[in-house]
Amino acid sequence: MTDSKPTLADWQAAAAKEVKGKDLIWATPEGIDVKPLYTAEDVAGIDPGLPGFAPFTRGVRASMYAGRPWTIRQYAGFSTAEESNAFYHRNLKAGQKGLSVAFDLATHRGYDSDHPRVTGDVGKAGVAIDSVEDMKILFDGIPLDQMSVSMTMNGAVIPILAFFIVAGEEQGVPQAQLDGTIQNDILKEFMVRNTYIYPPEPSMRIISDIFAYTSANMPKFNSISISGYHMQEAGATQVQELAFTIADGMEYVKYGVASGLDIDKFAGRLSFFFAIGMNFFMEIAKLRAARVLWHRVMTKLGAKDERSKMLRTHCQTSGVSLTEQDPYNNVMRTTIEAMAAMLGGTQSLHTNALDEAIALPTDFSARIARNTQIVIQEETGMTKVVDPLGGSYYVEALTQELVDRAWEIIERVDAEGGMAKAVAAGWPKAMIEEAAAAKAARIDRKEEIIVGVNKYRLADEEPIDILEVDNHAVREAQIARINRVKAARDEAAAQAALDALRKGAAAKENLLALAVEAARKRATLGEISAAMEDVFGRYGTSPTPVKGVYGGAYGDDARWAQLMDGVAAVGRRKGRRPRMLVAKMGQDGHDRGANLVSSAFGDLGFEVVAGPLFQTPQEAADLAIKSDVDVVGASSLAAGHKTLIPELIGLLRQAGRSDIKVVAGGVIPAQDYQFLRDAGVQGIFGPGTNLVDAAGEVLRLLGHNIPPEGIEEAAE
Repeated sequence: MTDSKPTLADWQAAAAKEVKGKDLIWATPEGIDVKPLYTAEDVAGIDPGLPGFAPFTRGVRASMYAGRPWTIRQYAGFSTAEESNAFYHRNLKAGQKGLSVAFDLATHRGYDSDHPRVTGDVGKAGVAIDSVEDMKILFDGIPLDQMSVSMTMNGAVIPILAFFIVAGEEQGVPQAQLDGTIQNDILKEFMVRNTYIYPPEPSMRIISDIFAYTSANMPKFNSISISGYHMQEAGATQVQELAFTIADGMEYVKYGVASGLDIDKFAGRLSFFFAIGMNFFMEIAKLRAARVLWHRVMTKLGAKDERSKMLRTHCQTSGVSLTEQDPYNNVMRTTIEAMAAMLGGTQSLHTNALDEAIALPTDFSARIARNTQIVIQEETGMTKVVDPLGGSYYVEALTQELVDRAWEIIERVDAEGGMAKAVAAGWPKAMIEEAAAAKAARIDRKEEIIVGVNKYRLADEEPIDILEVDNHAVREAQIARINRVKAARDEAAAQAALDALRKGAAAKENLLALAVEAARKRATLGEISAAMEDVFGRYGTSPTPVKGVYGGAYGDDARWAQLMDGVAAVGRRKGRRPRMLVAKMGQDGHDRGANLVSSAFGDLGFEVVAGPLFQTPQEAADLAIKSDVDVVGASSLAAGHKTLIPELIGLLRQAGRSDIKVVAGGVIPAQDYQFLRDAGVQGIFGPGTNLVDAAGEVLRLLGHNIPPEGIEEAAE
């Protein structure tokens, strides 16, 4: 018997014996080797400091949540301004503390609801805002001098912010009292989300103009929310999300300084926005590392005020981690992610609802999501201690690892001329798409477990109630209001204000100031956007899918080889490889799913035609016929599937090409499957579909049968 203290070697021997030599090292998608045990040796030389003091590793305020908890800011908006306003009032009454507005895709892309390109998008994935009148209704009964409002808007940021300012004025609230945040993060749009309007150079000018205007007139308003959220949703690892988000922030600050602004006059109003996924400790460490990196970057850029170096962030639980299958599991996922955001030190938080893998949240699901935060704040005691995981061997070591790895990428960006040049070169987007393809392959191969999807799958699932927006009714109501606004305004004054905006765009006057005047004269969002488009042009790109990543993960996999043989057999019969158009119709720019399909099918041997973003059904049909494809894979993520896909099928039939098969994938509720089948859709692949199984089904449609792989049922 001995009283000597066990050593690390003693633990290693005991652990090895218990697991019979199994390697306990976990390699994360970021390439970080996570050990099963961390000790004081792993944090030697690491000093995380104290909360409220530079570099703010442990939090931006000394008291953090012990003084005041984070803001519960639920992201919401759908249908009309009236419907969204009623929803906001219900949520505020139930305990929500701030508003976060979701706009529909027509609004994001600078189109009024009466534009022919947006027939399937109006009111579907957010609220339709066409004029100041819509914005006034949106905030009716909500005092804008007392409520913090966050608006997720980048493409049409100028008219939306102008409408908000004028709505405040007409509510009796001067600009200086408006409190909130505008996202205004266009580099992220060019990299992953794609809801841009103008080319990169004028888009960056818009950001500088907003910095200048808000610095002079709106001291309580955050002029940008630099977003990593959409990077992780597009497939980025946490290291990539962290590095590219901080690098984006560097670029915006450089543009602000280059436009003549004092760095310490505007940098204190910059904020950030991160995704919080299911890698619990990685997400906690990511937020801590972000504060360290931003302090380092801002010091390097010449900021003197400590507030300029303080990273404040909003967070949102992951949308891509939500599953259509066994959706009540999403309540647990969101709870875990909310705790990670809290333990990482976020300033505000949105928690996703259990049904958001397939639709906008219902009142029922939104209440559960909101109450998740309230329960954490009110019942757990977790807010009583500042940075409760500070000093954890694992968390401190992981924080430092993330700082070091992200800094390597940031230094590469800086060496190559900044983030705008990196985005133009395309390598950050390619890096993210490779990570997305690798993750999808891991999930399909069950190397990464998603409970209820690729393991513990239910044999039968009952559909859940979802919120459905009547797109046609919303669009008709919006068009009627646009017509009323135009009929009631001083037309000459409105046109004069729009002409002034065009001239100012060419002459480098402040665009937001000119747009505010146009908004006062009741110019619409589409008119203001078009006036700038007349000078800047409209930007467009086509996806370039990555190659070899998805297929490379399968190696000698027998089923993959069977599918490749099937593709080759179809090719021999046709005299050419089977050809597939991956079509993105409507104004949704999220292209992760479309790119994954293109990558996987391309690696299998299909000839893939990657259609440009934002196609109309007519444009998609024309491209399908011109390319002589065998099948069209229509990707739908923003609820336009019931409008756009049937129209595409009808156009193919009218052109005499009903032989072209149409399959649909993406965010499609099971309740809509029969509607699509009746419209002529021959294959439907919802969220979480295994792409190997999907390829087998497409081959079957092309006349080559491959038996489907069995799905694992519930475990013992």
